[in-house]
Amino acid sequence: MTAPRVPALAMDRELRDKLLFTALALVIYRIGAHIAAPGVNVTALADFIRNSAAAGFFGLYDTLGGGLSRATVFALGIMPYISASIIFQLLGGVAPSVGKMQKDEEGKKKITQWTRYLAVLISFSQAYTFALFTESIPGAVANPGFASRLIMVVTLTAGAIFVMWLGEQITERGIGNGMSLLITFSILERLWPSTIQLLEFIRSGAVTVLGAVAFIGVTLAVIAAVVAMTIAARRIPIQIPRKVMGRGRIREGQKSFIPIRLITAGVMPIIFAQTIIIVPGTLASFTQNAALQDFAAFFTPGDWPYDLVFALLIVVFSYFYTSIIFNSVDLAENLKKQGAFIPGVKPGASTADYIDAVLSRITLPGSLFLAFVAILPILVSRQFNIHTQFGGTSVLIVVGVLLDTIAQVEQHRTLRKYDGFMKTGRVKFRGRQQRFM
Repeated sequence: MTAPRVPALAMDRELRDKLLFTALALVIYRIGAHIAAPGVNVTALADFIRNSAAAGFFGLYDTLGGGLSRATVFALGIMPYISASIIFQLLGGVAPSVGKMQKDEEGKKKITQWTRYLAVLISFSQAYTFALFTESIPGAVANPGFASRLIMVVTLTAGAIFVMWLGEQITERGIGNGMSLLITFSILERLWPSTIQLLEFIRSGAVTVLGAVAFIGVTLAVIAAVVAMTIAARRIPIQIPRKVMGRGRIREGQKSFIPIRLITAGVMPIIFAQTIIIVPGTLASFTQNAALQDFAAFFTPGDWPYDLVFALLIVVFSYFYTSIIFNSVDLAENLKKQGAFIPGVKPGASTADYIDAVLSRITLPGSLFLAFVAILPILVSRQFNIHTQFGGTSVLIVVGVLLDTIAQVEQHRTLRKYDGFMKTGRVKFRGRQQRFM
């Protein structure tokens, strides 16, 4: 049985249209991320944020959003929608009614709609808070008052809603992973400015050529390690017994496996940890409290208190988020309904306990790797005197999203090859050939 030969880089019209639509949507997103909101002095705002204790908070938002430190039209980016999605995801683990809706098709549609409504409310509250923050900065707003505040709130809220809609369009009409691709593209956009900045450091003598080469080597090694750990999985073998289907049909026994990734929680533990650890500095910047400022100064990136607490938070949130998104009880029940079982383990509760034990063991090295990836760029930048905008969070997001996108493209091409085989392929028989369709 032979399928038609298709060039390795060939793509059909549908895939090409999806890629073009995705590229157009990403370009629109990045254009909006460079247009400043009306009435804001971007230079004064950026200078104040750069020298404040809230720089970490705005840096996190700039990584996942559309330029909050520059007060752009898409300043809030996709973060309100992500926050709303996380809230409902966590509710699914603690509220049985929400968890039940997440398993039903109609319930999923309702939760998606509620997520959009909650994202709008979060966008409005964040836009209003940011408007008050910009008015408190001398020279950041030309004419502070109710009118400028209203313009800022409407602009940022509308921008966040448009970004949410744009991400959904990429998911439906584009190549998929709309929300993740928006974040990834905003991260990759910084690659060129960071390269120019590194060349300027070398030219000015602030960084030696050997130091730059070592920095690039460490970066490539980290990326390779992230790729390996992202696709690494622990395979739990399962046995599907022979079963009589009826009318003389028999389903033969099969052997398969359950893949459990070492980094089941993905990048979320780092985001949660960063959100918690930057709270003291953000509150100190907003309230100007002396005690909070002293406490925030104790957590300086690169110092051992910051690194230790950051690593512990990542490990804790890795276990927490994994327990929320991975339901071993439901998995064990599904295996039991199919008649499948893990060799040497009783179906039901024993299977769930076994899966939990395996998940707990592999989560530890995965969480330690996440902590290592999150802290290493800070240490390397400090060692080589190179300040880069790419951290562990950025690398994990880019690698994970690009791997998923490549897999989706390959899946689409494989399906189209199969369709072509059904139309033009041949089935070879002993002694003769017959063309179908």
